[in-house]
Formats: sequence, C-alpha cells, structure tokens
Amino acid sequence: MIVCSKRIAILCSLLSAWAIIMLTLMGILLYSHAVTFAEDLELHEIETSNIKEFYPEAYQRYESAAHNCWIAACLYIATLAFSMHQYVTNRRIQYGY
Repeated sequence: MIVCSKRIAILCSLLSAWAIIMLTLMGILLYSHAVTFAEDLELHEIETSNIKEFYPEAYQRYESAAHNCWIAACLYIATLAFSMHQYVTNRRIQYGY
C-alpha cells in the first residue's frame, strides 16, 4: 500500500538516516558524561547538601538522557525502514514489477 510518493520517501529516508547518526552520537556523548550537556540536563537545579549526593543524581540524569536518545534513534530506524519500503513499493508500481 502506498502512503507517500517516491520523493517524499527519499526525503524521509535521508532525514531518518541523519537523525539516527546524530542521536546515536549524542547518546554516546551523554553516556560518557560530556560536560557540554550539563546545562541541558539542568544540573544546577539539583538540591543537595554535599557532593556525594550530587554525583549519583547527575549520573542518573546523563544516563536517562542517553537512553532517551537511543530510543529515539530506534524509532528513526523504524521510520527509515518504512520510508525505504515506500520507495521500493513506488518503484515496483512505476516499473511494473
């Protein structure tokens, strides 16, 4: 069943491939506790009395964000598969396979 045209399928495939690469790299950086993402994780809002309470909460936020990136990458893998299926289906109909 055709849901989108061949050009839209190609566009969605390219965007999905780019998103998979980007989200996978972001997940790796977040899992390795890159300081670049400290502001995005709002680490300055952690209410603790000492550093021993701060680190576990910060590590938990980093790992949670990394897992969210990897889940989103998996969803984009599904989108890529669907887009490629639409491209192949459109091509078969166009050339009469």
